[in-house]
Amino acid sequence: MTFEFSPPIGRTATAYPALLVNAARCWRGARDDRQPIQPLLVSLLSRQGCAILAPVLDSLMHCYETALGRPLAVGADGELTDDERLLVALVSGSARRAACLDCPKEAALTLDCALCSARIMLALEQMMAPPEAASLTLQ
Repeated sequence: MTFEFSPPIGRTATAYPALLVNAARCWRGARDDRQPIQPLLVSLLSRQGCAILAPVLDSLMHCYETALGRPLAVGADGELTDDERLLVALVSGSARRAACLDCPKEAALTLDCALCSARIMLALEQMMAPPEAASLTLQ
């Protein structure tokens, strides 16, 4: 399974949902294969000049999976799973964790912090990205 971004054509509104989903799929694949996660995320994200997001996305995926109480389900070939849709909604703020996930208090608080950190880093990355930065497509 490969995790590839589209060629550079300009940033779009769909860039960050695709980035999150691609990162989640890379993360899940690395976990399943018992590979070091952050180096693979860095490799994936560096193609778009946002390798700095690897630690925060690694943490987010771990906290999300802990809150789910089971392995994160990822899709393939452009199809999104319910877990991927919820992840994008949680990060975008269109869904609230308390309304979507019934998890232990500690997992809930940790996920809330990870979501805030991810939102901050994604916003900072977007502010720092040059206008010609690549858009991302779901692979």
